[in-house]
Amino acid sequence: MQAQPNWEKLTQRLERLMRLKSFPIAFKMLREKAELDTIPFMRRPDHKVTLCQLINLARNFDWTVGADVDDFLFASCPSIIGLSDIPESHKDGSFRSIVWVATKEDGRKCEASIPRIPLGEYEAVALAPLVYNPFEPDIVLIYANPAQMMLLINSLQFSRYEVMQFFCVGESSCSDAIARCFNTGKPSLSIPCYGERRYGHAQDEDLVMAIPAESMGKALQGMEALYRRGVRYPISYAGAEADITPQFPATYKGLEEMMEKIRGEGNPLLVGLTGGIASGKTTVSKMFQELGAPIIDFDLIARQVVEPGTPALAKIVDHFGRQVLQSDGRLDRKKLSQIVFRDIEKRKKLESFTHPPIYEGFFNQVNEITVRQPDAIIQVAVPLLIELNLQYLFDTIVIVHISPEEQTKRLARRDSISTEEAANMLKAQLPIDDKKAFAGFVINNDQGLDSTRKQVQSVWEDLNRLQRSRSDGIF
Repeated sequence: MQAQPNWEKLTQRLERLMRLKSFPIAFKMLREKAELDTIPFMRRPDHKVTLCQLINLARNFDWTVGADVDDFLFASCPSIIGLSDIPESHKDGSFRSIVWVATKEDGRKCEASIPRIPLGEYEAVALAPLVYNPFEPDIVLIYANPAQMMLLINSLQFSRYEVMQFFCVGESSCSDAIARCFNTGKPSLSIPCYGERRYGHAQDEDLVMAIPAESMGKALQGMEALYRRGVRYPISYAGAEADITPQFPATYKGLEEMMEKIRGEGNPLLVGLTGGIASGKTTVSKMFQELGAPIIDFDLIARQVVEPGTPALAKIVDHFGRQVLQSDGRLDRKKLSQIVFRDIEKRKKLESFTHPPIYEGFFNQVNEITVRQPDAIIQVAVPLLIELNLQYLFDTIVIVHISPEEQTKRLARRDSISTEEAANMLKAQLPIDDKKAFAGFVINNDQGLDSTRKQVQSVWEDLNRLQRSRSDGIF
């Protein structure tokens, strides 16, 4: 049985990144209404209510609420969530034709188009702020403005991309969000309807998205990845009349030129080699070298470009002060790391000083290798390849990983620190499962050198086949 996520931690992180005004709502259908009595802090209505009122109480009033079919004011609400059927006056179009559409025929079309949770499977519904870990939800409801929703859509599409379709039946928007998501297992975005605004207090700028509970982790991972790439809320304005060229990412302003510079005159296969800290990347890299893959080490280049007398070091000192220097004039990397570790803006500033010369050093080394070996398979060791969003530089990526337990032991042993300190360091790293999503090849370095060597040999053969297919124009 899959463990329940830590909804408190996930929700708090999502709320900070999206800057939400109201609670994300845990929404659960219950097969028996007696289950309502087992949910902590449950409040049952003492008068007839609408579904949008229950949503409002959960997302804005911080309540845990629940209802069965007898608690609802009209048949429309419980019919959407499968607690009751709709009367004949709805089915024949009479109800909708009174206000919302011109004729009974239009009313019949409207009712027939409204998605509903299947009738007869459930007896009650429960809603609560997700942050309290109230119960394991079926879906999560998030209310946000269009800019926030666009960020959420981008986050859900970040990995395993899929086009998102949105629907609008008109009045009864809860069906478009809740029932459609519940029935399809896919996120569903809708515009809150008139009733939800009048009776559920949805604001003019609100949109609502229902997300399957199992997709919430994916949404947060995507949002954190986009945050590291500079895509975040609120979205800063670049200026209507200003020259906004500097505001665009480098990939918009010369990606083709950069790729030509990387390739030089040859046709190298560039393999990004990365993995978790203390996972054995150096060991794997040496094995690839023995098989014939020259190596470019980003860490080494990064150290060279900040040596005394370099332009990058001068810019760093000018911005951060002489506090980042050791007594011999060399960069105090540990001190600088402490300054930028939890401040993304300072880290971005540092990267603006160091990345251009690092890239230049990388280009030069690729060129030096391809002069000798035009079709070389070049491994490029980049510890923070994924975190720095450098995937686009490489034809494929090799991830080296070990189990978290073994990684903790190795890091503690390597750095002469306690296992607790090592575990805390690992928590600050991007989870290896997130990195593996970008991998063309994964090497498990848990089982000893012989096992690792066999995996490296297998990957090397695959890389050679890939390079031959490129040279033949197949790939």
